[in-house]
Amino acid sequence: MDFGWNSEQDVLRQDIRKFVAENLSNIGRARQEREAAEGPSQGGETRQRRGRGARSADLLNKVQERGWLGVSWPKEYGGAGKDRMTQYIVEEEFARAGFGFGGGGSGAPAIMAAGTEEMKKEFIPKLIRGEYSFALGFTEPSGGADLASLQCRAVEDGDFFVINGQKIFTSSAHVSTHIYMMVRTDPDAPKHRGISILIFPMDTPGITVRPLWTIQNDPPAPAGTTYGTARTNETFFEDVRVPKSALLGEKNMGWYVGAMGLNLDRVGAGRYLMSVRRDEDIVNWSKENTFNGYDIKKDEAIRDRIAELWTEAQVCRLMTLRSMSIVERGGDFTYEGSAEKVWAPEHGVKSTESIVQMMGPYAQLLNTSPHAIQSGLYAHNLMGAFQSGINHGSTQIMRDQVATRGLGLPRG
Repeated sequence: MDFGWNSEQDVLRQDIRKFVAENLSNIGRARQEREAAEGPSQGGETRQRRGRGARSADLLNKVQERGWLGVSWPKEYGGAGKDRMTQYIVEEEFARAGFGFGGGGSGAPAIMAAGTEEMKKEFIPKLIRGEYSFALGFTEPSGGADLASLQCRAVEDGDFFVINGQKIFTSSAHVSTHIYMMVRTDPDAPKHRGISILIFPMDTPGITVRPLWTIQNDPPAPAGTTYGTARTNETFFEDVRVPKSALLGEKNMGWYVGAMGLNLDRVGAGRYLMSVRRDEDIVNWSKENTFNGYDIKKDEAIRDRIAELWTEAQVCRLMTLRSMSIVERGGDFTYEGSAEKVWAPEHGVKSTESIVQMMGPYAQLLNTSPHAIQSGLYAHNLMGAFQSGINHGSTQIMRDQVATRGLGLPRG
């Protein structure tokens, strides 16, 4: 079996790298523009973002001219209509440059699978271009990883749903245009039923967003930190009225629509890179640097450990490519995304801990310390690593899904 790329794909990768090199300064300024749009630091007023800034929009226009925007999405919804492997290459190269775009983000796969034609035409093109963005309204304070126990209610009132309740860890709620939200529409049904998904604007009356500052806020995590976001949110809903046209899929079937969407959203180069960039960081650093005269790449034990981590990272890559191949062929994609969500985050935690141990105590110094290595990148990665085992579904729940859906084991 050949795990490489064909000549056409190699040419595409080189074309993207050339584009990135020619536009590197613009990409950096677009990234700064995006970070500034997320609002001021702790204690200030929040701002709502509506779409991308001018530099990001200009870059997106150049990317779209080359057919690299929304690569695998259908042309009728603003995509390029190409295959998943082409999307993977484009996504990987731009993600490495720090300019992610074009996948549609969380929620878009579910809209494509379960949305009305009106929903697809309204949301997919604007999600691809970054004119719309979704905050995910899933987790609640009382539920933790048990998402199906959610209590935020949506009660029918004529042509509207009236929402009351609270969500937590709605990380981009202060900058997103819309919220993609699970609500309970039938409190008497079993907990995995009676749940619906609503999509509606964040400026709908009755929504209050309050910041929850993370461990990465002070000192701020350096660029390149995985899970280095300084802020998440808690979001409150008080008599929020949304039209019934905001309903995604069938009423009371939102659990299954949401699970399908999350499974599909776990597939791609962006997710893969979140788990393996740490391995690449330590390989690149060790090739070019020493610390106080100590050259870690000459230590046989460290070389062996880095090789072991690198091998595990390639398993992450192959699992991602397998999933994309299944989706590309229209196969039955059931447990594969969950399996990735177990292996990759747990590898990321192991890798982060190992790297700090290999590099010694100075690797534990945070940004702003004059003795920190790479502005504290490895220390901040260590603080954020365990988040990867919870985001988008905990690894424990993903194991249950692999057992029941993949192996056919009975539920406990």
